Amino acid sequence: MHDTVVRCSSLAQLRGLVALMRPKQWIKNGFVLGPLVFSGEFLDVGAIGCALSAALLFCLASSASYIVNDIRDIERDRRHPRKSQTRPLAAGVISVQIALALLFAIYGALIWGWFAAPDAALVIVCYMLLNLAYTFVLKHQPVVDIFTIAIGFVLRVYAGATALAVPVSAWMFVTTLCLALYLAAVKRRQELIQSGAEGRKVLEKYSVSLIERYAEMSATAALVFYGMFVMSAKPQLVITVPLVLFGLFRYWYVVEELDSGESPTDSLLADWQLLLTIVLWVGACCWALWPVRG
Repeated sequence: MHDTVVRCSSLAQLRGLVALMRPKQWIKNGFVLGPLVFSGEFLDVGAIGCALSAALLFCLASSASYIVNDIRDIERDRRHPRKSQTRPLAAGVISVQIALALLFAIYGALIWGWFAAPDAALVIVCYMLLNLAYTFVLKHQPVVDIFTIAIGFVLRVYAGATALAVPVSAWMFVTTLCLALYLAAVKRRQELIQSGAEGRKVLEKYSVSLIERYAEMSATAALVFYGMFVMSAKPQLVITVPLVLFGLFRYWYVVEELDSGESPTDSLLADWQLLLTIVLWVGACCWALWPVRG
């Protein structure tokens, strides 16, 4: 019986380690692959390898940032009704010592990644430093916290471009920033509605109406800048504009009517229409940008 308990405990710890890295959140690192699509190099095996390597390093970097954040907020998470059950450290499934061991192992892998892809690794270091500042200082500053999250997405796009050594349109950077601001604002709105100021101290400085105005302005700007990017740099992508519009509309519907949005990743994975929209958008982009061989 003792062996069974040990095996169950080990299995629970293994699941806890996986949960600690938050692999579902890795879907955000799909932004790293954006330059691969928009540069038209998605048929080049070497380019695909470089882009995937950068995305993998970003997955490790984001997991390291989540671990640092969970260690920093362990006591606060224990008082949270949901996080006390879902966060492995707060729930007591994983000890701080084990979490630190995993963190240093990830740092070791990232050091190796520095030599494998030094250009992209430099951007990743900037991302990790930004997240450290967010964990200890910036997430307590209203407005700054939302922009910090958004800049992380811009760095993902920049890392993908750096890995491929391709230029990225300024419109693409601005569009990414606005889209990320929209997602971050909606996330804060849902946290404020569902958990109030107990979820995050910074939520005391916000109101639902204020955050909704932030979200609406960011979504509108994202659509405008995407349209300008398409018309000025990639007119063949005009077929994707309706998909972008539908995606924004659908996401807001999921948030408003289905009471989701506190985690953009969970909202995406739980709604088949959003998933299908993204698949169709990627497919339409690849079809429109398919290299023509002379």
